[in-house]
Amino acid sequence: MATPAAANLPGEAERLSAYVTARAAEDRDPARTARLLSALVRELPGQGQVRKRAIASAIQAGEPRLALDLARGIPFSEAPLELRMLRIADLLTRGRSADAVRLLRTSGGTIDSGFLLPFVEAWARADAGDGDAASALDTVNPQSALASQVDEHRALILLKVKRAAEARPLADKALAEAGGRADRLRLAFADGFRAAGDRAAAAAMLEGRGPALAVGRAKLAQGRPLGEAIGNGAQAFGELLLGLAISLNRLDDRTISVALAQVARFANPGSDAATLLTGMLLDEAGRPDQAVATLRAIAPEAPFAAQAADTEIRVLLDNGRGREALERAGEWVRRAPDSDAFARLGGALSRERAFAEAAEAYSRAIALAGDRTASDAPWELHLYRAGALEEANRWPEAKAAAEAALALSPDNALVLNFLGYGMLERGEDLDRAEAMVRKASALRPDDASITDSLGWAQYKRGKLGEAIATLGRAAAGDPGQWEIREHLGDALYSAGRRIEARFEWRAALAASEEEGARKRLADKIERGLTPATAAP
Repeated sequence: MATPAAANLPGEAERLSAYVTARAAEDRDPARTARLLSALVRELPGQGQVRKRAIASAIQAGEPRLALDLARGIPFSEAPLELRMLRIADLLTRGRSADAVRLLRTSGGTIDSGFLLPFVEAWARADAGDGDAASALDTVNPQSALASQVDEHRALILLKVKRAAEARPLADKALAEAGGRADRLRLAFADGFRAAGDRAAAAAMLEGRGPALAVGRAKLAQGRPLGEAIGNGAQAFGELLLGLAISLNRLDDRTISVALAQVARFANPGSDAATLLTGMLLDEAGRPDQAVATLRAIAPEAPFAAQAADTEIRVLLDNGRGREALERAGEWVRRAPDSDAFARLGGALSRERAFAEAAEAYSRAIALAGDRTASDAPWELHLYRAGALEEANRWPEAKAAAEAALALSPDNALVLNFLGYGMLERGEDLDRAEAMVRKASALRPDDASITDSLGWAQYKRGKLGEAIATLGRAAAGDPGQWEIREHLGDALYSAGRRIEARFEWRAALAASEEEGARKRLADKIERGLTPATAAP
């Protein structure tokens, strides 16, 4: 391993120790890595590789000023992509859009960052008052990674120059294609239409379920800014980087995704949506502590506070911090005892296997879910409650809760499958149970779990040939789901295909982590299928 220390220099051992410590902390604590390496850079300024690592770690840690300080003197053409983005963001936040455009036009080097130029130039013209600024976006390459963002930026630029009528169809089109960014864009567009004097269009942007839109509607009614505006070049550049970070994250490029999200936060520090996404990306990158700290930076009254709380509690639960997760969920209930808060608590309690308490929390959520501010639809809350009650061995109540969900959403495959499968397991009204599972399978033919339910229904009704074929399709669709493999094994054994059955049971045993299921499967492998070892 190369080290930053030069031979015979005083303190060489200390520097080597600092370097090793910094490298060891690189993945889990980039802030510490950045601090340690930046100190080495100041002592040994000729160590280029150490400097690059320090800059990368500072960006990853969300310390852009440290990264910019360390990067002084590095030509733009020699900078890595994330440092280039940071320098452009720095120029834009300081009102130097002409310099940003110049750099992007003459960047050179091995990395092409020119794909950003049409957007940065368009916003520079818009910030200068050019009514035709959006025309600069005509030069975006249709194959560009940012091509999908052209409509939203064209709409936002038109709103900036008060051309709301032209912006509306572009905004509608962008929202239809926004996916997980839809709520964030709705708030940004609503702020733009409000500022452009089109209050009706602003209100239309905020239609829908969820706490972020509810907060937006309340602020709009009060005549206040919504807090997620994209109205200048720096804010727009941050939004571009968020979209790029999401695209790269889909390609499993976690490191660059986090770096771009951190630069986006620097470009648009007022965007809670950027903070929320950064927290999510940090979690996916295996940095739960940094993810939690980032998510907690979102104020409780912010539009995306509820989503941040949901994500934080999930991260805590995923990392064995159940007590802390329950405490945080309880804090939200005390702070704002609405449907979302009780649903969040119910989810955390279910994850911690406190099913009776979870069912009670979901009951409270259902009672409070009478308006459109709740994230979950009423049928979802009834189904969550049914699941908690079933886990608590309270099937009659679980069945009633599932029936309530079905009454609210009669063509819902998830509800049909839950209720039908639960009835099949208990031998209740088998004709209706099978009919529900068949309907669920018809609605979602590619869902392996629902296909498994249909196969199990056929098995319970003695239709062995159909059951084996159906369960085989389910196992092929999700070969790692041990319950499906056990069901298929039981059906094969009942049909006299005992070698194949044991193969499926062994596959189920290898994948299962449930103690009771593992004992049942081991007994079947050794002794064969009996009433005592049959899958429930």
